Amino acid sequence: MSKNRLGMAPRLTTEAHPVQGGISTRAIHAGQPAEPTTGAVMTPVFQTSTYAQPHPGAWPWEYSRTHNPTRSALQDCIASLEGGSYGLCFSSGMSAIDTLLRTLQPGDRVLCGDDVYGGTYRLFTKVLAPFGLQVQFVDMSDPALVVPAGTTLVWCESPTNPLLKTTDLAAVAAKAKAAGAMLVVDNTFATPVYQRPLELGATAVVHSTTKYLNGHSDVVGGVVVTNDLDLAERLAFLQNSIGAVPGPWDCFLTLRGLKTLAVRMQRHTENATAIADWLRQRPDVAQVRYPGFSGMVSFDLKGDLDAAVRFVKATRIFTLAESLGGVESLIELPAIMTHASIPADVRADIGIADGLIRLSCGIEELADLKADLERGFAAAGG
Repeated sequence: MSKNRLGMAPRLTTEAHPVQGGISTRAIHAGQPAEPTTGAVMTPVFQTSTYAQPHPGAWPWEYSRTHNPTRSALQDCIASLEGGSYGLCFSSGMSAIDTLLRTLQPGDRVLCGDDVYGGTYRLFTKVLAPFGLQVQFVDMSDPALVVPAGTTLVWCESPTNPLLKTTDLAAVAAKAKAAGAMLVVDNTFATPVYQRPLELGATAVVHSTTKYLNGHSDVVGGVVVTNDLDLAERLAFLQNSIGAVPGPWDCFLTLRGLKTLAVRMQRHTENATAIADWLRQRPDVAQVRYPGFSGMVSFDLKGDLDAAVRFVKATRIFTLAESLGGVESLIELPAIMTHASIPADVRADIGIADGLIRLSCGIEELADLKADLERGFAAAGG
């Protein structure tokens, strides 16, 4: 395989995932043909660091930091689900974001949603700003959003974390293109089941595969998907050079989780929709946020931070923990957990109140989830 202009063989090909059909079919089959040596139906865990080469420098498999067959299967499958040509997996969602942002230069201007995951905010403000990246935080859901000329990158979560605001991605993509900027969408909350940003004009899509794509809270990972060959080649070069890649076992587990993505998302949505409707009827809830799909619900509890703490400590089925998207239900307080890295005054400005509670609604029995939240309300009122 020939080297590309960046000095590596990225194994990037639009023929990597030729399986056609609906998303449930591709989640099970795309990038995952039967293993040719044995006919194994499930993609094997290629637990190896290196590969025997029949001739020096002429073999596509060199070293598992560069390529691994299990990782390639996962990359190809997720790319297919997002309608992309190229997928690149990383050791975490944050390493995927960081690697993508390394394609920028000091002085580049970034327009970022004001309501983003605390780790993303921290990466922009504490890690990359000292290297000269200029970041402006704006409300991406505002129809009057302006993308200034000279902007290099528009960074958008939709729905956002934790306020669950949604953005007209096609409109923002058009504005970004007019400004000469690329649009990158964090699609972790929606998943490709409900939204495929590349089809709406985005340049790239990122996921924390830790969340819904894996779906079982036993793996940490990330992915970037794009149709832009130049960007894919730069990302492949960085993926190999930096080495923040997932191991083959993590890739295998994520592939295994992907196979049930569509049916899991259906149940997550059913439970979250019912819980959001139920919460709206309660006098002890000030506001409920739910975009109408997926399993994330956030609501403002009437009362102070102490009441919110009592609430989240009282539940038993909703586990008090960070993260989201697993089959089990989770509950957390963004102000002092996932978004604690955002200064208090900034949180207040964008609407992340101390009493904001974020739910990741799992696939348990709905009646049990409601009864569990009743325990929270009882504790908060006490």
